[in-house]
Amino acid sequence: MRRRTALAVAGGAALAWGEWVNWRWSRVLVKDSGGGSVAVVVLGYRNPRPTVNLINRWRVRAGIRSVAADGAQETCLIFSGGPTGAGTTEAQLMADYAKSVLGYEGTVLLEDRSTTTWENITNVVPLLEGVDHIKIASQPAHALKARAYLRRQRPDLAERLVRADDYRPGEWIVVKPLLALYGLWTLRVLRADERKAAP
Repeated sequence: MRRRTALAVAGGAALAWGEWVNWRWSRVLVKDSGGGSVAVVVLGYRNPRPTVNLINRWRVRAGIRSVAADGAQETCLIFSGGPTGAGTTEAQLMADYAKSVLGYEGTVLLEDRSTTTWENITNVVPLLEGVDHIKIASQPAHALKARAYLRRQRPDLAERLVRADDYRPGEWIVVKPLLALYGLWTLRVLRADERKAAP
């Protein structure tokens, strides 16, 4: 009985820790949103099949709810992701899902060459030049990584980053501890890269 209780407490602590870490990361390197135009960048995830995968479906939904979050007058949804093994692109698969399944009718732009997160950011930069606010929609650790890349590539545009609606309490709760561990590893790599790049 004690063992079961200990395991239950440990499991509950792991879930709470994963929830807190993901909440915290969703609020790093962003400012409060205000008026003006908004671009919501949805980052693709490995999609070798001709149908949009589970993670990309969730990211599309997070992107769409990020559009609706503050009711900006001018908002565009940018899907970013290059070729898949199925002959199409992640960006196109996500856009098709947003329109045909979720009924999204707003402005959609595609960036369809990227194969890494660094490339995602590099290739969407030209689409972000004229907007007042930028949101990056993905799992919180991955979105934070992308925001850090934007800050490294274009600090001026990084000043326009605001929070996307990609964190919600209880969502993905079972895997949030694993996402948190992945995020810790990612941030460690980012810090090491920054130290190497420092003069």
